[in-house]
Amino acid sequence: MNFTWTLWLAFLGLILGHGLPGAIVGGISGFIIDSVRQSQRRHATPEVGGFIGPLFALLGAVAKSDGRVSEAEIAIAERLMARMGLDAEQRKQAVTSFNAGKQPEFNVTPAIDGLRQWVGMRRDHAFPVLDVVIETVLAEGNPPPEQMSILRQLAFALRVSDMELMALMAMKGYAWNTGTGGGQRGHGSNGNYVPPQRNTQGPDPYTVLGIAHSADDRAVKRAYRKLISEHHPDRLGDLPEDMRRRAESRASDINAAYERIKSDRGFK
Repeated sequence: MNFTWTLWLAFLGLILGHGLPGAIVGGISGFIIDSVRQSQRRHATPEVGGFIGPLFALLGAVAKSDGRVSEAEIAIAERLMARMGLDAEQRKQAVTSFNAGKQPEFNVTPAIDGLRQWVGMRRDHAFPVLDVVIETVLAEGNPPPEQMSILRQLAFALRVSDMELMALMAMKGYAWNTGTGGGQRGHGSNGNYVPPQRNTQGPDPYTVLGIAHSADDRAVKRAYRKLISEHHPDRLGDLPEDMRRRAESRASDINAAYERIKSDRGFK
């Protein structure tokens, strides 16, 4: 939190208030202002379209990171432009950024930083961004380490943990084999995401909620409430319809996972 107003008003109170009492009053007033400003920044809706350049540049970098850009990865980028309803100028920006990201010398750090700044304190906006990148990462099945490295860099920058990233992957029918036990395993190694054995019931509900199978009922309920509050589409504000639909799909997966656990355990 930034304490600019707290410090300035405390100093002003010290001078004009003739001592410690004035500094205290000024500091309290400044702290209230800083708290309000922080709350406004936390809940501010990101600038519409501000993600287009860094997002499509990162998608280009992800696609090229294994040495070649596949038709499937290009098709995903094109479908994304269409689903987001980009106008002619925005589409031109997206294509230019994607092509820039494909260049061998492209540095992903500025693009990731641009997305981090666009998301700001809105973690509920971080998940739709990650979901879009995950779609490209999984375009050809088991992703190579280079693509997973970029995805995890982005997740870290957006303050999304490996466990939360694993849950997002699980919602798409994939599992993360960490090699350390626990959670749903795939058939790979070295922490790769791999297609697990699927069943008609969908992904492992505990992985979707980001908890261990041994978690008690209270921990299950707490994890569910936290996730559904972060992924609820009503909180997204003015985002493209495609990102809103992704949030709705995740909320549906979270609800389904919770209902399965409730049914298995027999609690309400």
